Amino acid sequence: MAALIPELMSAVVLTGHGGFNHLHYVTDAPVPRPSADEVLIEVGASAVNNTDINTRLGWYSRNPDADDKTAWSGSALAFPRIQGADCCGRIVAVGSDVDATRVGERVLVRTMQDPDVTGTQITLGSEIDGAFAQYVAVRSSEAFAIDSTWTDGELASLPCSYSTAEGLLQRAGISADERVLITGASGGVGSAAVQLAKRRGAHVTAVAHPDKKSTLLDFGADVVLARGVEPLSALAANSIDAVIDVVGGPDFPDLLTVLRPRGRYAVSGAVAGPHVDLDLRDLYLKDLTLLGCTFHERAVFENLVGYVERNEVRPLVAATYPLAEIVAAQERFLAKDFVGKIVLVPPQP
Repeated sequence: MAALIPELMSAVVLTGHGGFNHLHYVTDAPVPRPSADEVLIEVGASAVNNTDINTRLGWYSRNPDADDKTAWSGSALAFPRIQGADCCGRIVAVGSDVDATRVGERVLVRTMQDPDVTGTQITLGSEIDGAFAQYVAVRSSEAFAIDSTWTDGELASLPCSYSTAEGLLQRAGISADERVLITGASGGVGSAAVQLAKRRGAHVTAVAHPDKKSTLLDFGADVVLARGVEPLSALAANSIDAVIDVVGGPDFPDLLTVLRPRGRYAVSGAVAGPHVDLDLRDLYLKDLTLLGCTFHERAVFENLVGYVERNEVRPLVAATYPLAEIVAAQERFLAKDFVGKIVLVPPQP
């Protein structure tokens, strides 16, 4: 370990499922020591995501009244846990099996990581401690060097949202000139999907609150539909090639109706409700493809790093909060009165 690395750090510790009272900002959390194949990262910035909220609440559990609520993976979460699915920072120490020349690298950490030696799928801030802290230790293979002039806060707005969006678009096979409908387009994943779909040359119809229309048009959307308006009242049946949905809820039947025959529906979120009304006739008579998208290949994150380094996408940070103000940051996140991401910055060591 490097001599200047402290023994203790500031961090936000989650002590159980429930309300904000389970989030504790502390200044005496132990600084992690990297294992043989790990690197230690001094966190420059992190960001707030739906998965942080859902995990804290136990929303992923199929039995919300159970004492041992499960995380998204289906296994119970181990407490205490440091959350934080987004991480930008610099490597300050490495394990014995990692090339020492990595020290000093500026890196982004992949949120959805490869399984560990037990076969458990790993998500930063869920199965392992995340970036709501001054330091985080991750496998060296999951820390991607990045060469960019963006700030730490701007880079930290990408890993979770943009990799989710890129995974959705890859799974749905979005290509140039296709007509794509994106729900929840003002959020982190939705606004990322707008940019990444336009990067592919698609025609993008975004669904968002009318107050956010100008920002989304500037981001690349061709059309913005007001949230709350039934899709079939604004779009013709069989007029959309693919739907990228992060909302779910009662609009689901309409989303299948506006899809053309052999259209694709890709989903990675259900903020408007996880239970939907599916008419199987819509599915099989139109030969539709339904895609649930959580895991993605390593190439998704490699592509994302390349897009950033070539300035093919751009960040949108709505607000920045000190890590100590995580409750205020999550309250702002839940208000949904912004476009882009809410960033958290830990104190500098």
